[in-house]
Amino acid sequence: MNNEKLLIANRGEIAVRIINACRDMGISSVAIYADDDIGSMHVELADEAWSLAGVTAPETYLNIPAIIEIAKKSKATMIHPGYGFLSERAEFAQAVIDAGLKWVGPSPSAIECLGDKIAARKIAASVGAPLVQGTQEPLKNADEAIKFAEQYGLPIAIKAAFGGGGRGLKVVWKLEEVRELYDSAVREALAAFGRGECFVEQYLDQPRHVEAQVIADQDGHVVVLGTRDCSLQRRNQKLVEESPAPFIAEHIYQEILTSAKNICSAANYVGAGTVEYLLSKDGKLSFLEVNTRLQVEHPITEETTKLDLVVEQIRIALGYPLSVQETPKAEGHAIEFRINAEDPSRGFIPAFGTLSLFEAPTGNGVRIDTGVRTGSLVSSHFDSLMAKLIVTGPTREIAIARARRALTQFKIEGVASVLDFHRAILTEPDFIDEFKVHTRWIENDFKQELKPKQRSIPNHQAPMVLSYIEIDGKLHRLGLPAGMFAQNQQMTSSTEAISETDFHPEDLLAPMNGVITHWTVNNQEEVKEGDAIAIMEVMKMEVPVLAHRSGVIQIVVKQNENCLVDQMIAKIN
Repeated sequence: MNNEKLLIANRGEIAVRIINACRDMGISSVAIYADDDIGSMHVELADEAWSLAGVTAPETYLNIPAIIEIAKKSKATMIHPGYGFLSERAEFAQAVIDAGLKWVGPSPSAIECLGDKIAARKIAASVGAPLVQGTQEPLKNADEAIKFAEQYGLPIAIKAAFGGGGRGLKVVWKLEEVRELYDSAVREALAAFGRGECFVEQYLDQPRHVEAQVIADQDGHVVVLGTRDCSLQRRNQKLVEESPAPFIAEHIYQEILTSAKNICSAANYVGAGTVEYLLSKDGKLSFLEVNTRLQVEHPITEETTKLDLVVEQIRIALGYPLSVQETPKAEGHAIEFRINAEDPSRGFIPAFGTLSLFEAPTGNGVRIDTGVRTGSLVSSHFDSLMAKLIVTGPTREIAIARARRALTQFKIEGVASVLDFHRAILTEPDFIDEFKVHTRWIENDFKQELKPKQRSIPNHQAPMVLSYIEIDGKLHRLGLPAGMFAQNQQMTSSTEAISETDFHPEDLLAPMNGVITHWTVNNQEEVKEGDAIAIMEVMKMEVPVLAHRSGVIQIVVKQNENCLVDQMIAKIN
């Protein structure tokens, strides 16, 4: 494998994870990076690093021509997409193949048919997988969603047909909200995936989210490696996962394994993938979707199967057979805590800035997958995931005990994080004892009050500032006098300056860095406390801005303007 060179079309902790797998296999690694990532871990650890010369995701990690061009310049032989970004884009897989490179993932046709949630439902139905009622074709308009709700009842889920990660997914509980949430789902889908088609299906109230990890080689062998529970979510995005999925009846477990294997076999699937299900309180199992990529939560399956999934992906792309031929018996129990730069006391809004301290725990049963360290920048242009804490024990009880110890040791300063939420979860009987958690448990049942975190800290000027020069994919670091960067230092401290400004009770502050895509009220209109008065977009997610008091609103920031966290966007008198 020494003749292979693998380009990683991603960033952060997953890029570091893939670099480590390449090292284990004797394969050279090539990193790519946006401007904000020039000093990141994945750039430093890779054998080569090439600049994408841009700031935003469309300019960089979603820029197919630029990535292919770097692959050619660096003489890469393979491309691994990681997760997110282009990992489930059939046109990227095809572009890689057309460039004469090996694609570490399923075929473009498999991505196309399983990435289309409507087509995936048809495949699931054809192999007898469990399904709730849903539309067979994309919705033409909101009226069709309303008609479906009237026929089958509420709640319903409106979903982006080509979506994932919670983007373009809206759960509707009231008939009068169908039209507004359908429009929102379409907007999110267009922003995140470039396609706005949506479908609708029945939504199981208070379901668990259970999934099966699948791996398949080029010879048609498909193996389900086990199950995971991913029910602890906010905004339909996972926060805590564990493997194997606990408290699952044997017949449900067998139904998951059988249907997941049959779905992937029917789609001629190759590589790592995940078949996801919802499990209702009364034991009703329903197919949800297939993620045609490596999942964020893959480490907990690795810990309980002792199989390196990234190495397995690369081996499959090189034409090797699977290392396992049947579902392995789970060894012990593993729990993953996503360590996001988010403030749980403020509705898990993203937090950005420089990490003044990142001190990860150690000890028996503790694994850290991370792409940051002390001094790293958490960029406002990308996902808020900083690291993953994976804790393993011979039993679930021991894994939970080790998790308490690890989370006590974990220290993050400089940006808000979800650490306090994770610590609180491990005191909740619903999670540790009775396992009553479900996909809306955080919003509906989590009652603990968490203290707001300081969102950023001043950037203290150092006597020397590191700068970087890239020469043919190799980064060289230069130390330059800090005074040369005084103006830039002042600019990067702008968020702090805003946060230290004195505000008045009538001031409505931006809850996060982002863009106000539209105001849902007019200037000088009467509003009530708690009303959704604007929509902000951050990382292609739409987040409502709520009125903090009742009164008459005076809009200060115009539609489509960028805002910094804690910036005054309106007054309510």
